[in-house]
Parts: sequence; C-alpha cells; structure tokens
Amino acid sequence: MTWRPQYRSSKYRHVFGKPATKENCYDGVPITRSVHDNHLCTVNPRFIAVITECAGGGAFLVLSINHTGKVDPHHPKVSGHRGNVLDIKWNPFNDFCIASCSEDTTVKIWDIPEHGVLKNITVSQKELQGHSRRVGLIEWHPTADNIIFSTGYDYQVMVWKLDVPEQVIKNPVRSISVHSDVVLSMSFNTDGSRLATSCKDKKIRVIDPRTGTLLQETDCKSHKASKVLFLGNLKMLLSTGNSRWNHRQIALWDQEDLSQPSYSEDLDGSSGVLFPFYDPDTHMLYIAGKGDGNIRYYEISPEKPYVHYLTEYRSLLPQKGMGVMPKRGLDVCSCEIFRFYKLVTIKSLIETLSMIVPRRSESYQEDIYPMTAGNKPSMTLRQMFYKQQEEIRRLKEQLNQKDVRIKQLELEIKNVRNSQANL
Repeated sequence: MTWRPQYRSSKYRHVFGKPATKENCYDGVPITRSVHDNHLCTVNPRFIAVITECAGGGAFLVLSINHTGKVDPHHPKVSGHRGNVLDIKWNPFNDFCIASCSEDTTVKIWDIPEHGVLKNITVSQKELQGHSRRVGLIEWHPTADNIIFSTGYDYQVMVWKLDVPEQVIKNPVRSISVHSDVVLSMSFNTDGSRLATSCKDKKIRVIDPRTGTLLQETDCKSHKASKVLFLGNLKMLLSTGNSRWNHRQIALWDQEDLSQPSYSEDLDGSSGVLFPFYDPDTHMLYIAGKGDGNIRYYEISPEKPYVHYLTEYRSLLPQKGMGVMPKRGLDVCSCEIFRFYKLVTIKSLIETLSMIVPRRSESYQEDIYPMTAGNKPSMTLRQMFYKQQEEIRRLKEQLNQKDVRIKQLELEIKNVRNSQANL
C-alpha cells in the first residue's frame, strides 16, 4: 500500500494576512451609514475612493493611495448627485476616471485630476439617464473600453456606450429585461462574453451581454444566492448566500448547467452578507463577511473536490465594505499577492490588509506572479461587433450543415422504407 500525505501540496498553503500599521491606514474617514450591500469602496494604483456620509445629496471621497494617516474632515469631495451614492467603480483602463450611481436614478462618469481632488467636484463628464428608479450597481466591461453596465430598482440592466459627444446620455445601447426583482450583483467572465447576475428572487442568471439573451437560470431550492462571481477562465461560477436552514453558504456552479451546484458548503450561522473575491492568477478565493472581521481563503481547482480550504484571517475589527487593489498595484518585493481595503465604520478607518506568501528570498518570485490583466482594453466596440457577426456566421454554417444532415437522414429512412415495402 502506497503512503500518501493527508494534506494537499500548495505554494499558497501558508499565505497570511498582514494588516498595516495605524499610520499606514486612512483614519477619520466619514464612511457612509448606508445599509446597501455593496463594497462601498474602489481602489486603483493611484487613488482610493469611498462613499461617505454627506448632507443634502450623495458624495464620495477620493484620496491619493499614498495619503495615509489622518484625513482632513474638510477634504474636498465628489458631490454631484442629488441622492445617496450607492456604488462606485474605477474605469479599469483609465486610473483618472470613475463611475458612480445613485438614488437619484442616474449614473455619472467623473474625471479625477492627476494630482487628486483639491476642491469639490460637482460637474460630471457624462450623465446617464435611463433608469426609472434608483440605480444600485454599476460594472465596467472587462475588455471593451467605454462600455459600462448599470442596474437599478426598475429590474433593468442597461448597457451604455460612453464614447459619444453628448454630455447627457438618455438612451442606453441595450436594456436587458430578464429579471423579476432587484439585481444584487453582476460579474463578467474574463473576456466579457458572459454576464452573471444574482437577484433578490434568489436566482442566478447567465446572460449574453451582447444580445441580452438569457442563457442559464438556477431553480435550486437548497441555495438562496446573494452574490455571484465568475471564476476566471474555469467556466465556473461561485455564489454566496444562504442554505435552506439559513446558514451562510458558498456554492460552485458549472456555467453551462445551473440546475444544481457542483459543490456547496455551509460556513456559519451569521447573518451578514458574504463578499467573494477571486484571484485568477493564483486561483485563490477569498470570502469576507459583512459585519465580521474574518476572511476565509481557499484554492480553486478545475477537478473535484474543486474547493480546497487554506486558512482564515481573523480580526476584531468588523468590515462594512471592501476595496481590492488591482494586481498591477501590489508590492512584489514583499511577495504580496492580494490587498484589501477594509472599511471599519466603528473607527472611521480604512485598514489596509496585505495577503503575503512567505518566502525567504527577497528577489522577485516569478512563480507567484504570472501574466496578469493590464490597463489596456483588448477589444473595441467595433471589434465586439465583428466578433458577434463572426459568431452569427459560424452558427448559420452549423445550422446549414445540420439541415443537410437531416435531409440525408430523411432520404436514408425513405430508402429503407421503400426497400422493406418491396420485400
């Protein structure tokens, strides 16, 4: 009998969380008291933006990533919305462009000066008017520039094209109407050809964002989904939610078959929403609970049992929301593979938390830093159109081939029947 170790070998087995010192955090930030279950914070290598409490409309704060320590209570804000800001996202291809959505039913695109926000900004670069109720979520397309998706309490997912001369855009490129309730989260796959959504009706849907066609939909009673996330190129979805017995739960799905989860696991009996984060470079999954200070992390593999628990980071500081630094902004000299920005409301603090792979050598560790997503769009809208036309042409060819094959089979059946009739 061959002896086998009881553990799974992994270079990320000993990853640990390293919180920043107080002077390297952002102190005195008036974090929003909104109960909306969004991240409330967004980060790029130059700036950190966080939704703040503001009288008379909605606002968010933009700080230089190096502006740590005590934040001036009168620091200028981006404050052009008439209602509370519900979500903010940096443009993945422009570190000086940020989008926000609000209870005032609009989405706004803002230009941030190169040296940061030195005075209040109230005039946006673009204003998107199309939703009839408050807008709760926005998401930039991962590969095409100037394309943003928004969804609101009117149950619509709207697709907007920003490279137009108008400052106020009233007509989206497409409006996707496949949801029966409020959309709670949106996630693209790596090339942006699929959009996954979770909805207040507890269902997960996979949509073709180019046509608005509903491709897959869950009808599983044992898992009530809250958040959903595409797992890179693995053709799998990860959802967080609640089990039938109201335990917090994670579930893994095949993107082509959402009838039943491939894997599910109950985590605990707490009530806070679970925020999932996935790193396609390391295949590591991080699960952070709203209202608690713990972050569980796992390694994902394409073969069963798919999800391999690594360990858990524990903290007494509960997080209300989380921002994540893109890979191009990490400190490779300290073997940092992921970085969180935790919003700690009880202390008006944004705490920086680095996930570190312990290595003895101080040289660059090539094995933990494979090729990663950059800040240049890989596809223009014209390329998207041509790609879609090519796919339509290919599908038509397949249909023609099947039509020919059907006619051949019909002819063969007819010949067999004639030969039997002559016997």
